Amino acid sequence: MMQDTLPAFDRDRLLAWMEARGIDHRTRDHPAVFRVEEGQDLKASMPGAHTKNLFLKDRKQRLWLISARQDTVIDLKQAPALIGSDRLSFGNEALMWETLGVRPGSVTALGLINDPEHRVTFVLDRHLWDADIVNFHPLVNTATTALTQAALRSFFTAIGREPLVVGFS
Repeated sequence: MMQDTLPAFDRDRLLAWMEARGIDHRTRDHPAVFRVEEGQDLKASMPGAHTKNLFLKDRKQRLWLISARQDTVIDLKQAPALIGSDRLSFGNEALMWETLGVRPGSVTALGLINDPEHRVTFVLDRHLWDADIVNFHPLVNTATTALTQAALRSFFTAIGREPLVVGFS
């Protein structure tokens, strides 16, 4: 897939797809947020666990997406032992677009909908797996989508994904 090829799902198609499957969600538009530290006022007004998402590759060229609660510390030197990977580094923008259909700043577990070949191994922080409500970008960083735990699990089931649940802290 080339860099300029559009992903199968964008924000609108993702949200329509979830609605068509009865995956309950609440999406709120906001100014662009690029880093976890930004948008604290917004996050304070939205209940639930807010997330940080790391798109990584290892020395064997395997791709990884780690989604964790925003305050979870992820040590990239220790993470390989926890998730069963080789040494990790950040994946580049072209690979991120090709596999998840997102740009830097918009990385999200919801991007897995654009990876039907399961090229990306998905790792979920136990704090998110146990949270009542989780908040992810809906493929763009100008909105946040809140999902109940049941809705999140329904999303994973609908796309045929079983996350590797890991306790990072």
